[in-house]
Amino acid sequence: MNHRFTRSYLIAFLSGVSISACGQDFHLSQFYEAPLLRNPALAGIFTGDYRVQAVYRNQWNSVTIPYQTGALSGEARFPVGKQNDFVTIGLQMAYDQAGTTDLKTTLLMPAINYHKSLSRDRPTFLSLGFMGGFTQRGFDPSKITTNNQYQNGGYDPGTTTGENFVKDNFLYIDGAVGLSFSSSVGNGVNYFLGASYYHFNKPKVSFYANDLVNLAPKIQFNAGITVPVTENMKIVGQFNESRQGVYTETIGGGMVGFALLKQGLASDRMFYIGLLYRLGDAIIPVVNFDMDSYEIGMSYDVNVSALKTASQGMGGFELSFSYMGFFTSPNSSLNKVNCPRF
Repeated sequence: MNHRFTRSYLIAFLSGVSISACGQDFHLSQFYEAPLLRNPALAGIFTGDYRVQAVYRNQWNSVTIPYQTGALSGEARFPVGKQNDFVTIGLQMAYDQAGTTDLKTTLLMPAINYHKSLSRDRPTFLSLGFMGGFTQRGFDPSKITTNNQYQNGGYDPGTTTGENFVKDNFLYIDGAVGLSFSSSVGNGVNYFLGASYYHFNKPKVSFYANDLVNLAPKIQFNAGITVPVTENMKIVGQFNESRQGVYTETIGGGMVGFALLKQGLASDRMFYIGLLYRLGDAIIPVVNFDMDSYEIGMSYDVNVSALKTASQGMGGFELSFSYMGFFTSPNSSLNKVNCPRF
């Protein structure tokens, strides 16, 4: 097949998909750096009392106008009562811009997660989380081109598109619920399992007057594990599967972490290198630097799907940043034996 034709067809496809696929969520390769977008019941499952995380993604820069996604979240965990129970409050913000029509999605969603302790001997918790808020979507109708504008083999920008949009932006209420189980086994092995249900209220997401398009609910399954291997090395595994309408995304992989100081795995300086795989789409090398309270991660999608001819194997670059710490109050989890962690 002619490569120039393939590339041109792909550009047209990616440019037009921004309107037709407005019922599908955006995704991140470093999904573990945006836990509230995976499952509201994963809020607060970390070592610390509070955490701030940010992820930026730039995709398809080699093919068409880049698709850009940014996510920012914050979590704070507090003990409840005299037991080992905790509650986490959080806030998720995200922004996504896709295609030549500048389809923009912006969301703001508070979250709450209750962690019920199931054991006095080890950190074992069953967590139930809720998240809900507002999402706004909009696009630039002046940047749309349709078949109606091609006359006698040429493009005429003065011809109407033939589309009957009644609005170019709208606001809707959205919500999610999730459940997770986290625990530890042996010496330092921590793990979690979870499932979540997003868009349970099936909000309407259409730019047309009589086209009642509902955002399809999304079910996600989550898992993660950390396993010490030696005094200076550990393995971290992550898995996530999303099912939304006819669309399924499965991504997973692992990283190997190396202690950079003499304290071994008790060190607050770690270097991670690993590989993720999005089924049928991309191989994703990733590196992460853990520097006390700060973490910086970088990844790059190497496209292996049917689009690789036009994309030349290049997909999306991501950069992540997180900061976590402990409160100075007596109720800090720093002073507790059992608390949610990963």
